[in-house]
Amino acid sequence: MNPDLNNLQPYPFEKLASLKAGSTPPGDLAHIALSIGEPKHDAPDIVLDTIRDNLDAANRYPLTKGSPELRQSIAGWLSRRFILNKTIDAEKQVIPVTGTREALFAFAQCVIDRADDAIVMMPNPFYQIYEGAALLAGATPYFYNTTKETNYLPDFDAIHESVWQRCQLIYICTPGNPTGKVISEQQLADLIEKSKTYNFVIASDECYSEIYFDEDQPPPGLLEVAYKNGNRNFTNCIVFHSLSKRSNLPGMRSGFVAGDEQIIKKFLLYRTYHGCAMPPAHQIASITAWDDETHVVNNRELYREKFDAVLDILAPVCDAHKPDAGFYIWLNTPINDEDFAQQLYDRYNVTVLPGSYLSRKANDINPGEDHVRMALVAPVEECIDAANRIRQFIETLN
Repeated sequence: MNPDLNNLQPYPFEKLASLKAGSTPPGDLAHIALSIGEPKHDAPDIVLDTIRDNLDAANRYPLTKGSPELRQSIAGWLSRRFILNKTIDAEKQVIPVTGTREALFAFAQCVIDRADDAIVMMPNPFYQIYEGAALLAGATPYFYNTTKETNYLPDFDAIHESVWQRCQLIYICTPGNPTGKVISEQQLADLIEKSKTYNFVIASDECYSEIYFDEDQPPPGLLEVAYKNGNRNFTNCIVFHSLSKRSNLPGMRSGFVAGDEQIIKKFLLYRTYHGCAMPPAHQIASITAWDDETHVVNNRELYREKFDAVLDILAPVCDAHKPDAGFYIWLNTPINDEDFAQQLYDRYNVTVLPGSYLSRKANDINPGEDHVRMALVAPVEECIDAANRIRQFIETLN
């Protein structure tokens, strides 16, 4: 067996299941899960209709590269959303993927040179796929903390030059999971310059980019910043986007990778052997989704309604704030995060995810400690019910 498998840690939800084992929450309260970031809003009818209308496409093998029509649809969406003036080449700079989770993992296997003492950098707290990808690529994970003191944003200037010299790949997540923070254009521009100086690849996980609160201020993206700063070839820049959150289609497993042509070319070679082409009907349905913005605008409105209602309830008793974007509340807890999550479940039948399960100890701290992640994915009535229960629980602690 691959010995690197022994370095993998249990997934956060395995730890959560162990934490909850033995608890007997009150039977008169229905369970409300705020722990998993799985969208619960209805999938768009226009996309589901497209799948049904194209099931006969299942009688042929799909291309790993995706259909020309899908790649063009993705390139068009990128150009519109991030004001790229049609500089994305649909033929050479875009690959559809079967959900960005598998692509984020596979990407490290493709770009890491095992002959060197490679570092893969990632935010802390983080999406655990980054860590597993680094370890199974034979690299050393380096966790850069995002703490309350830095407004839950990375401080790239605080990282020693020796780390940058060994870095081959850095994962960034903007908007962040679990913090909901958006990395500024200036920080992205500075990071792109560092990538040129130290020759590393930037993998920007932007899967939450389409859930934001001000229609006039969408979060910036890595390719957008590269373009604005004259990097029209998107050198060292790769972005990952998905229909899971944007379009409430997590089960369709549809996303894409785009950016630097030379990196995309090698990643396509890797994926040809990987055997992960998107089913034909899903490719056709993805075109429908990327070409339509009406359902995305409506989706954002549902999240605004939930955040407004929940924060009105929680703000008087705790440090609960609206994120810059995304659908998580990163709550600073008045007691240890594991105790908070266990007691909340045991007494009020609400499940949240301890922040320490999403982070590692780095620079003498675990930045997820004393936080919990709350995913406002349930219907608004359930979110309001959960918020009232959480408020009652916090009031008993206070």
